[in-house]
Amino acid sequence: MLGEPKLQVLLELIKHSTHDELVWMNGYLTGLLARDQKVEDPLPSKPLVNKITIAYGTETGNSKRLATEFAAKAKKNGINAKLVSLDQYRLNDLSKEEYFFAVISTQGDGEPPAAAKKFYDHIHQNAATLGKLKYGVLALGDTAYPQFCKVGEDVDAQLNKLGGERLISLQKCDTDYATEADTWFAEVLKQLSHGGVAGPAITPARVENKKPSGKKIYKGRILANINLNDRGSDKQTHHLEIAVDDIEYQPGDSIGIVPQNSEKTVRKILANCCCDKEKKYAYRDEHYTVAELFTKKVNISFLPDRVVKKYAAIVQQDIPETKIGFADLLKIYPVRDAAQFDEVVKILEPIAPRLYSIASSPEAHTGEVHITVARDKFLVNDEIKFGLCSDCLSQWPVNSEIEFYVHHNDQFRLPADDKDVIMIGPGTGIAPFRAFLAHRDATGANGRNWLFFGDQHFVTDFLYQSEIQAWHDTGLLSKVNVAFSRDQEQKVYVQHKIKKHSKDFYNWLESGAHLYICGAKDPMSVDVENTLLEIIQAEGNKSTEQAEEYLNSLKEEGRYLRDVY
Repeated sequence: MLGEPKLQVLLELIKHSTHDELVWMNGYLTGLLARDQKVEDPLPSKPLVNKITIAYGTETGNSKRLATEFAAKAKKNGINAKLVSLDQYRLNDLSKEEYFFAVISTQGDGEPPAAAKKFYDHIHQNAATLGKLKYGVLALGDTAYPQFCKVGEDVDAQLNKLGGERLISLQKCDTDYATEADTWFAEVLKQLSHGGVAGPAITPARVENKKPSGKKIYKGRILANINLNDRGSDKQTHHLEIAVDDIEYQPGDSIGIVPQNSEKTVRKILANCCCDKEKKYAYRDEHYTVAELFTKKVNISFLPDRVVKKYAAIVQQDIPETKIGFADLLKIYPVRDAAQFDEVVKILEPIAPRLYSIASSPEAHTGEVHITVARDKFLVNDEIKFGLCSDCLSQWPVNSEIEFYVHHNDQFRLPADDKDVIMIGPGTGIAPFRAFLAHRDATGANGRNWLFFGDQHFVTDFLYQSEIQAWHDTGLLSKVNVAFSRDQEQKVYVQHKIKKHSKDFYNWLESGAHLYICGAKDPMSVDVENTLLEIIQAEGNKSTEQAEEYLNSLKEEGRYLRDVY
């Protein structure tokens, strides 16, 4: 309450003020009060849902990193979040779950990560009833690949088909995923704070991503292109050295190359396409002539069955399942006119990048990146064909320019310098281990190194033989074991060499060694893992279940890492 003198002054001021002046004074006083008032942050409301499961399926570690961040945020908000890798998830628990959130990536041509394969197959092959499940799926992918986020889409659809209710809509994220992922999980927390009532699925508001999008494209120059196989080999494996400025990578990373289609194949298409050669076609917000489109952007080599089926529907013909290129498809089952050709162009998928493990170290090969490329050869209708990218790279001359991006793999990293390392890399699986060894040599790491390498013949197929022998002679490689499958009547593979040295192998694991496998997923990596389980069981005097738990514990500790393809 104002004292009498102040009240008289105020009343006199009001009496002689205009309406606009009174409005201004009102606003001014309100502002003063707001400025001086102590505003306390409201206490967060206690969430009505207090227990959730966050499961991740990852190949390069991004899904795991996001899932871990989400679990930490949930706990900060008073929610008990169980964090689990899908390869460790007990499949029978799914029917008991109330709130389940999956963070899962897509590999290759729409395939689940190896760690998520059992879970993916389980929900598609079992008729479980998930009547009380409320769920959400965050899908990670790469729009450079045709089957962008396909695994996430499949998991989301299948959980719904089995009776689960979407608490939040599927969120598909490209390689620059941080903002969209954070927005998605913020909506999850918001729903959980309201009791997680699954009405219509919430679609997260789109937030403009302020980070630069897309991959950094490097332009390099080929310094060397050497066939590592000797004369008489059935194989061609090329070592490429590429000069490039300011490249950033670590041993364990790969580079991605988008190949171009051959001019000869493009000319065949143009001869049968019934279209205006100068017409511009829209593709990902850009416009290209039909020749540019078929040379640089869309896959025309060997079309997946899904594309052939769409083509058959457009031209209204029965086309048997076969491995066929677009040029032959047009020639054998021609389009009717330009309008029909335009429909066909819309179903073609982008050329997928090819990933090659980096075979060099930034510490040992400054300003360069090296890769190991096997020229892919196969038969189609009794005719020899070659892989699009590997065929091109194997013939690329020195001083040619090449564009690529770095594909980081935080799940395939070297341990601390004093840790021991076991590397199993037959064929081109040797590539990252050449990088590992060069890096440990250049940095003076004092951990022991043991390499298992295999191929067909010692004389013609011992990749990087002189370097491996030199590293052994200097002591960098403590042990080397090689297997050449065709040099004797009975085939010998790397798993046979591992088993032969099972006691030492197990002792290395027991003393803290980190174990790496790189190369063909099937059958090599499967056979090697089965051998590992046999060794752990025999040398550790463990049951089958205990051996599996031992290997799983190595995975959880980050001591058993695979890069298989």
